[in-house]
Formats: sequence, C-alpha cells, structure tokens
Amino acid sequence: MTRHPSPTTIVLTVITGTVMIPIDITIVAVAIARLSQETGASLPVIQWVATGYTLALATVIPAAAWAISRFGARQVFLTAIGVFTIGSGLVAASWNVESLIAFRVLQGLGGGFVMPAAMTLTLRSAPPEQRGRLMALMGLPVLIGPVFGPMLGGWLLDTMSWRWMFLINLPLGIGGLLLGLRNLPRLTDGASTRLDRRGLLLLPPAMALLVLGTSFAEDTLLAPDVLIPIVAGVVLVALFVRHALRAPAPLLDIRLLRRRLTGGSAALLVCFAGGYFGSMILVPLYWQVVRGESATTAGLLMAPAGIAAGIMIQISGRLIDRFPPLPVVGSGIVVSTLAFGALALQLSADASMLALATTHAIATAGAGFVMLPTMTIATRYLEDSAIPAGSTMINVLNQLATALCTAGVSVLLAAALSTRLPGLAGDGIGALSSVTPAARAEVAPLAAEAMQAAFWLPVTMMAISALIALIVFRRTPSARATIESARPDQRSGRVGAS
Repeated sequence: MTRHPSPTTIVLTVITGTVMIPIDITIVAVAIARLSQETGASLPVIQWVATGYTLALATVIPAAAWAISRFGARQVFLTAIGVFTIGSGLVAASWNVESLIAFRVLQGLGGGFVMPAAMTLTLRSAPPEQRGRLMALMGLPVLIGPVFGPMLGGWLLDTMSWRWMFLINLPLGIGGLLLGLRNLPRLTDGASTRLDRRGLLLLPPAMALLVLGTSFAEDTLLAPDVLIPIVAGVVLVALFVRHALRAPAPLLDIRLLRRRLTGGSAALLVCFAGGYFGSMILVPLYWQVVRGESATTAGLLMAPAGIAAGIMIQISGRLIDRFPPLPVVGSGIVVSTLAFGALALQLSADASMLALATTHAIATAGAGFVMLPTMTIATRYLEDSAIPAGSTMINVLNQLATALCTAGVSVLLAAALSTRLPGLAGDGIGALSSVTPAARAEVAPLAAEAMQAAFWLPVTMMAISALIALIVFRRTPSARATIESARPDQRSGRVGAS
C-alpha cells in the first residue's frame, strides 16, 4: 500500500531542510570583522566569504527548473540539502581564508537548488485554493531569516566561535535529509525536457557577472571593475531573453511573465523584496556602529521584528486563500512602507530603543502580508508542468533584486559617510566599528544621518511596489471565487492565464 503524506507533512519536511538556507545568508553579516581578525585577511578579501556564496547561488538557480524536470523535485531537493550540509561542515573545518571561501562557494552551489525544488514540492502538494496557507508555512524561514540570522550569529560569535555558525547546519541538514527520504513524494512529470545548452551559456554567466559587479560597488557604480561586469551581464541577459522567446524549451521560461498575475507579481516582488532585504543590512549596522551595541544585543533588538513577521505570515497565508489579493498585499505594502519610512526618520544617535524596535516590528509585520502571498499569487494558477519554471524564475528575480538593492544601499551609505566624515574615506564602516566610545559619541550623529540617507532607496522601492499592486490586483478576485468561476475551463489551462 502506497503512503501519501499530507500537504502539511510535506511542507513541514521541506521547512526542516530549508530553514538553514536563508539564515546562513544573513548570519555571516555579523561575522565579517571577526573572520578578518582571525584569518588575517583584508576586508576586500574576507568579503568574498559572502560574495562567493552569493555568486555561486546566483549562478546555479537558473538551471533549477531543468534539473527538477530531469531528475524530479524530490531528488534535486535531497541532493541540494546534502551538498549544502557537506559544504557547511567543510567551512567549519577550513584552515585558511582560501579554503573558507572555496567551501562557501560549495555551499552556494547546493543552496541555489533548494528553494525552487522546495517551492515545487509545496505547490504541487495541494490544489490552488489551498496554496496560500502552505506557502505561508514554507516561506516562514525566508522572511524571518534576515532578522534571526544576525541574532544567532551574534550570540555564537560572542559566546563560542565563528565555526559554530556553520556547524549548526549539520544536525539541521541531516534531519532534513532523513525526513525528506521518509515524507517527500516522487513527482512524475512525464518526459523531461532537453537541457537548453545555449541558455546555460548565457543566463548563469549573466547572473554571476551582475552579482560580481554589484559586490564591487563599494564607493561608485562607475568604476571599471563594477561597470564592466554589470554591462556584460546586462548584454548576456538581453541575449538570453531573445533566445528564450524563440526556444521551445528554454532554461528559464520567461514567457510565463506574459501572464498578468505571474508577471505582475514578479515585478511587485522585485521592488518590494529588493527594498526589504536591502534595508536589512542597515538595521544591524545602526545598532552596532551608531549605538555601539554588541552583535548579540543587536540581534536581540531585532528579535521582535522576526516574531512579528512570523505571526503575520501565518495570518496572511490564510487570508490570501479567502480574500482578493489587493486588500491583503496592498495593506501590507502600505504598512511596511510607512513604518520603514518612520524608522528611517527615527535613526538618530540617541533615539529611543523601544520606539525603534517597535517601529521595525511593525515594518516587518507589514512585509509578512506581502512577499509570501505575492509568491503564492505568482504561481497559484500555473500548470503542474510550469511550476518548476515559475518558482525558479521567482527565485532568480528575488536574488537579483536583493543583490542590486543591497549594493545600491551600500553605495549610498559609503557616499553619505564620506561626505559627512571625510576622515574615514576608504575605511567607512570598518573604521567606525573599532573607534573608542568617546570617539563614537562624537561621530554617531553624522553616521546616523548617513544611514538615514541610505534608507530611502529601500523605502522608495517599496512605495513603487504599491503602485504595481494597484495596477495588477485591482480587479483580481479571491482564489476560491476564481477557481469556482473557472472550474469548467480548468482542463484547458485557462485559469489565471490572462
């Protein structure tokens, strides 16, 4: 007798394997200075611990849809978790900065396949009208990872060793593998598509070049080492788009973006997710640099935001199955944008900690009503065979938006710091992190002003997403209403295709 696990069991199994991926992306952010000290590497070199991971992640994501079609979502998910777990153990055992960076790249190669496979398993485990609730569960680590990652990383750094930031992945990875072998279904898609070799030669290098260029954008976007890879990446993206519109089975089926809900939701996510994750580098920096708090304290001050986001994700996941998307997603965008704007205005050197933590929690609570519900809408009405391509495309766009907005925030912050504190030119945050308490008190007001200036890029991107939501969702009914009204046409694939 064949056992069929429930959709909830499948999603909880997927969460066990994916929880370490988004946390691992942000947990390293608080460790860069410590890693530089312990390895003796310069800041530009040690930054590749983060950049190498992101580069590998971005490079392999476009191939996820083909891999899922060829080998199955279950096999891809389990293999990716295995590679990521092995990479984590090797990072913890690294003996110099070169091995540390190399093993972080291995982690990224595994991590890039995890989320597309996880989304495919989740979306195909239930009918469209139930996918909002399941996506809310599956996406919980994605949204709160940027909040709890720095908190966990700060505590491990202050109490144990940086190696434990990666060793904690071992029991999570092993547990995810064991549960996956037991609970994840073998999805059948029929004949697999042939690998799009031309697309493979165009899109992954384009992703790598764009991330590489943005990672070098510390002071200006016009430097040759920034401009050349970005321009080359844009050219390759254009060539890939031209190819993908003509190929019968492209590496990434961008023709899905022609569907109103899929394409519109993708555009909304690019703006909102880019702004949200871009803002996440500024909040811990404010606590550590302007206020002089430890990594652990900075993480604890961000904990209420993580709790608020987690609660709101569960609520919005149920609401998006019952109500039209505009009131759900739109209200979240408005709350989050206004709260992040208020947070930016409060970032003075002596602002109330309670007021800042409360405002940040309100901002992330609003985000809990936006990203996962929008991902659900983007993929809700896709045919089973199109779900791998749709979920992969959402992950590709989110990764690009996050990388570009994070780089933009970094550029704005560096420029604002050099204008207000010219004596720190070339050192910036690194110099501010090591000043004496007396010196910090002197420069803190100007550093806070610089962070305020950088904060307006994420806030502006979120505000733009509100306009997109109004245009795309203003006439979109609830999922249940859509399913009921289109039920006679479901076999022909007309649901949500407009």
